[in-house]
Order: sequence, then structure tokens, then C-alpha cells
Amino acid sequence: MFGPQLLDRMTGPEAAAWEAVLVAPFVGSFLGVVIRRLPEGRPLAWERSRCEACGAALGLRDLVPIVSWLAQRGRCRRCHARLGWFYPAVELAALGIALVAVAVDSGVDIWLDCVLGWWLLALGWVDARHWLLPDPLTLPLVVAGLATALAFEPDRLSDRALGAVAGYLGLRIVAYFYRKLRGRDGLGGGDAKLLAAAGAWVGATGLPQVVLFAALAGLVAAACLRLSGVRLTAASVLPFGPLLALATWLVWLLPTL
Repeated sequence: MFGPQLLDRMTGPEAAAWEAVLVAPFVGSFLGVVIRRLPEGRPLAWERSRCEACGAALGLRDLVPIVSWLAQRGRCRRCHARLGWFYPAVELAALGIALVAVAVDSGVDIWLDCVLGWWLLALGWVDARHWLLPDPLTLPLVVAGLATALAFEPDRLSDRALGAVAGYLGLRIVAYFYRKLRGRDGLGGGDAKLLAAAGAWVGATGLPQVVLFAALAGLVAAACLRLSGVRLTAASVLPFGPLLALATWLVWLLPTL
């Protein structure tokens, strides 16, 4: 009896849940490559993965997400240098996104939750490492949000398009006046494009919540830094991309919670 029930779950309406969870670590592995290589202008697909210590090319058994890292105890199989936590951390984060999506949604909506979450994960991580939100990631996310509206919620397409425009222009205006008042940049153009992408996914009606959640996340992050002993001043800055990315995904998920 267990066998047929399991088969029905894997081939029926719940198949998306199984597929998302299974593919998530592999997506995370690719996102790790994107996060590492895209800001440096390196090719994403045609360059072999190598050990950063000895330069040895990694084979298939070295590249199984999470499993290879655990099997090799976090070390290169050839030179035994420590590999670090970066790749398994991204892979686990991608898996976490899939698990949340499976917990709150069903069917094709799981894949929409995952695609947006994984995309925002890459953007937030790149900004945290490099203070950069690359156009090859932000601009296609705007298009994807509008395309998703056209395909699944055509009645909300105008709200989504307005959200994209309002998100971009709103943050550009704030950045302009911040520079006028403080004499230095406080927000980059990438932040405005990311908020445009947020608007394209959650619509103009969801933008105030995105900004509110991002601001609250920033306060929490600042408090954590203070508690950890980091001295913050009026000139201290935090990358806004990770905060916007987290807030966008939370607002996107709110209707399902």
C-alpha cells in the first residue's frame, strides 16, 4: 500500500514539492558559481570549477551539492586544503527556500516562490559580498515579474507594471535628495532596480510593505552588529540589497501565510 501512495505523491499534484526540494541544492550550487563569478566578469558555464588552493579541476564526485562537502569533510580531495563554508551555505539556503515554499504553497506556485526566492538569494548575497547589484540579475527579474503577471495574474499586470515604475523612481528620488542633504551617495542605482523588480512581483500595493520590512530588517541587523561589538556611527552603511531581497520575498509569500 505504501508503494502506490508514494508513487501517486511523486507523480500527482504534490510532484512539484518533491521536485523543488530535490533540485534546490543543485540550484544552490549554481547560484554559488553566479555569486562568485558574475561580479568578477568570469564565465558562468564554460569555466571548470577548481580548488582555490591547488587549482585542481573538480570532478563530478566533488560537485554533488552538500554531500561532496560532507564526504570530504570540507577539504579538497587532492591537496586537503579547507574548502570553506561558502558553497554548502548557499546550497543549504536554496534548500531552505524550497522547504518554506513547499510548506506554504502548492502546485506551480511552489516553483514561482522558489524561482523568486533563489533569484533574490543570489542578488542579496552578491550585494553583501561586493556592494553590487548587477544588471544581468536585476533587470531580467523585472521582466520575469511582469511575465509572471501576464501568465498567471493578467488582471494584476497594470498594478505590477506600476509597481516596477514606482519602485525605481521612488528610490531614485530618495537617493537624489539624500545626496543633496548629506553630500554623499546613500543608495545605488542597483537598489532602485531591485525595488523595481520587487514592484514587478508584488505590485504597487505591496511596495510600502517591502520598504517597511526592509527598514525593520535593517534595524534588526544594526542591533545585531551593535550587540556583537561592532561600533556604528552616522557614517556607517549597510548593503540595502539583502534587506530588500528578504523583504520582497516575505511580501510575496504573505498572501499564502
